Formats: sequence, C-alpha cells, structure tokens
Amino acid sequence: MSLPHAILTALLEKPSSGLELARRFDKSIGHFWQATHQQIYRELGKLEQSGLIRALPAEQPTRGQRKEYEVLAAGRAELTDWVSRSEDPRPIRDPLLLRLRAAAVVGPAGLVAELQRHLELHQRQLADYASIEERDFSHDQPAVEDRLRHVVLRAGMELESSWINWLTQTLAELRKL
Repeated sequence: MSLPHAILTALLEKPSSGLELARRFDKSIGHFWQATHQQIYRELGKLEQSGLIRALPAEQPTRGQRKEYEVLAAGRAELTDWVSRSEDPRPIRDPLLLRLRAAAVVGPAGLVAELQRHLELHQRQLADYASIEERDFSHDQPAVEDRLRHVVLRAGMELESSWINWLTQTLAELRKL
C-alpha cells in the first residue's frame, strides 16, 4: 500500500481538507498505514499536480483558507487499478524482532521489561479495536462497504491477538533463562 492510495481512499470516503484528512487518518487508516501530517500535505500537493484530486472552489477565497479536496475521475481510476493489481506481501521489518536476535548474541538484559511493555501496548490496541467493532459493526445487515471495513478491522484484531500470544510465549521463555 502506498500513501497516495490511502489518501485517495480517504478522500473518496469523504472530501476533506488536509487537516481533516490528517485527523481522520489518525483515527482510522492510521491503525494500519501511518503518515505524518507533513507527509499527508506533501502528498496532497503531488496528487493535485498529477490531476488525481482537486481543491474544491472556496465560496470566498482568502489567504490561508483551508482547501477541501475531492478525488477526480483519474484518481478513482488509479485507485481502482491499484486495488486490482497483484502485490506480494511485504517482509516483516520490526526492530523488536531484530533486538531479540541480537539478544541471542549479547544477552537479554533489560529485554523482559521491553517485551512486557509491548505486550501491554498490543493488549490496549486490541481493546481499542474491540470497542470500535462494538460501536461500528454491531448492526445485523451491514452495507458492503461496512463489511469490507470490518474485515480490515478483524485483520488488525487477529494481528494484535497473534502478537499477544507470541509475546506471552516469548516472555515465558525468557523467564526460564
């Protein structure tokens, strides 16, 4: 996934200003694709220059006024094409896993506390996802869009559960040492 496609997705869901988009990113897409506000603003400029989005005309243009963006037909076509492309999974690149590998060479001093901290972070994230699921996906006949959003949320929940299981097992193993 790339930031331009994440932005096109968010703008197709709801035309937004850069600030609104960054806030929405923090609350939803940011759970699985992170970007700083600066990256989002920079990408909005590139998407606009590429003719994939446009700033909506303001009623009364003033200097410094927030621009609200919408996706153009070319942007929708790009996103549609991207959705249908084949892409291999990306390799895991997590510093915690590398630190464990390094601990095999230099020793695990201080690692138990860090693993415990990660366990608590993943437990909190899973609880957040569960509350989102309860709030947003508890109705009986969800629309297709909601069903697909729910699938993404469930993937996040499964990943968090997997991390929790792995961290619990790894902590038990380290405590045996």
